[in-house]
Amino acid sequence: MSRREPFFWVTVSCSLMIMAFILIPMIYMTTAPSLSDLLAAARDPEVLRSIWLSLYTAGAAAVISFILGTPLAYLLARRNFQGKRLVESIIDLPIVIPHPVVGIAILSATGRDTWLGDACRTLGLQIMGTVTGIIIVLTFVGLPFYLKAAKEGFESISPKLEKVSRSLGASMFGTFLRITFPIAWRSLLVGLILCMARAISEFGAVVVVAYHPMVASVLIYERFEAFGLKYSQPVAVWLVAVCLILFLALRLLTLRRKIEA
Repeated sequence: MSRREPFFWVTVSCSLMIMAFILIPMIYMTTAPSLSDLLAAARDPEVLRSIWLSLYTAGAAAVISFILGTPLAYLLARRNFQGKRLVESIIDLPIVIPHPVVGIAILSATGRDTWLGDACRTLGLQIMGTVTGIIIVLTFVGLPFYLKAAKEGFESISPKLEKVSRSLGASMFGTFLRITFPIAWRSLLVGLILCMARAISEFGAVVVVAYHPMVASVLIYERFEAFGLKYSQPVAVWLVAVCLILFLALRLLTLRRKIEA
């Protein structure tokens, strides 16, 4: 039996510490509420309403990211142009900006003294304290995750397949629908799940734009501030369960993609 080198034990030790760092707080949080507390939270109309609102707004943000982001992801995957790195840097900005700043930026852009704010009011759109405002915020923070996954999916497809389709007389749009999209669909779905999961977890930007109506993350914060850990933990457990389901779906999709590759 060969002797393990010290570096191997360093990697194992660091891995165990990181796993413990992540798992121990989660285990304590999920096991703290009793079954009766969890069932009571599951029957609480306010909790159900907030979780549904989180899912609805996050799903809407994912759909908007899919509709508007797919053409951009395809362009970035297939074309090199001057300023491409700048465009990619701008896309990544929502990831690194402090999230309360995101909310402040959106309110600033849609204020009374801006052309965008005037356009929103002309269309009857209100941002502050509305579901529309929540969806805009969640799209802002979730879009980069969709774009990254979609771009990687398009880059994995050989351009030769599209050139053959074009040589046979198909249009660019027809080639995209019949060749590119059917091959890349799993990457796009992964991007949608990532976008939705990121949107569900958002708090800082949402609480600036719309404290009410309450998404689940804001409700957890309010119950913690008003009543302490005991009343916030059951809602947090249910929200974690929703996120866990999303990430299990993500892992299954990525696993099947690796098997098929």
